[in-house]
Amino acid sequence: MRPQKILDTDMIAGLTKVFRDKGYEGASLNELAEVTGLKKASLYHRFPNGKQEMAESVLNNIDEWVDDNIFSHLLNEKKTANLRLKDALKNIEVLYDSGKETCVLRAFSMHSGLSLFEQQIKSGMDKWIAAFNGLGISLKLTSTQSQQNAIQTLIELQGSLIVTKGLADTSIFKNTLKNIEKRYSKE
Repeated sequence: MRPQKILDTDMIAGLTKVFRDKGYEGASLNELAEVTGLKKASLYHRFPNGKQEMAESVLNNIDEWVDDNIFSHLLNEKKTANLRLKDALKNIEVLYDSGKETCVLRAFSMHSGLSLFEQQIKSGMDKWIAAFNGLGISLKLTSTQSQQNAIQTLIELQGSLIVTKGLADTSIFKNTLKNIEKRYSKE
């Protein structure tokens, strides 16, 4: 068996970039092949179910990264709630490159992507809400307050990414992270 010339991590990073930039529908097989450094035949060899399998791999990769680098911090009860939040927010900033990157859930929620990935998108959003809800509960918020804060946090994160991109101003995203920290720090 020949060694792989393209590392899986590099390939997934390339696919992620194209899907974030173009969405599911807008990502062409030519662009996906070009960004991975593979010919279309080799790309299909790695992903026999085509573009949908590539997108699922991207979603799974980001889901694992978010679990390891954001949710694990928010839910780690060995640390203070403020430290958990600071660590998670720092990694949220990394995930979205200070607001320059589009959320992949948003990129896949357009047109046919929504019908193909609806369950994964819902599951991803549910996990975000559950992690911030857990933080709120550990801060002794009522279950209603905690749930409302968690949903508001998700809305602000997603909304700020759109506004940041539209106005080409990363300070919007950074200020949103500060506001989220203030909201939970007041509690």
